[in-house]
Amino acid sequence: MRTATSPATSEAQVVETFLAALARLDVDAVGELLAPDVVYQNVSLPPARGREATLRVLGSMARPLTGFEIHTHRLAANGSTVLTERTDVAIAGRVRIAFWVCGTFEVHDGRITLWRDYFDWADVTRAAVVGVARGVWSTLRRR
Repeated sequence: MRTATSPATSEAQVVETFLAALARLDVDAVGELLAPDVVYQNVSLPPARGREATLRVLGSMARPLTGFEIHTHRLAANGSTVLTERTDVAIAGRVRIAFWVCGTFEVHDGRITLWRDYFDWADVTRAAVVGVARGVWSTLRRR
């Protein structure tokens, strides 16, 4: 978290730090980087408005997970806007669901004010089917 006496952090660094905290499932660190009035949206779903609402949504998504990975392929910043292209991997036991995500972030005063992720539901569904099949296969091979 940036304090009044710490040096300014670039918008890209804020997003990189945020994504690292998200990958650790560190809700406290994630919350510190969100502005109180943040808007978070997985496009095609209704937005969460405010830090507490966003943390509730994240908590509900993270609850069944045993791990989460973020592989950033590209990150570009222009002023307060940061764009990411990445692969997110949701892990629940032996099931790994990897899917492509494009994210838009707005960062002001060291905090994220907008976080909007775009992904293809067909890709997520395919990844879930593949992930579950591999998890089942892994379990069966161990017997």
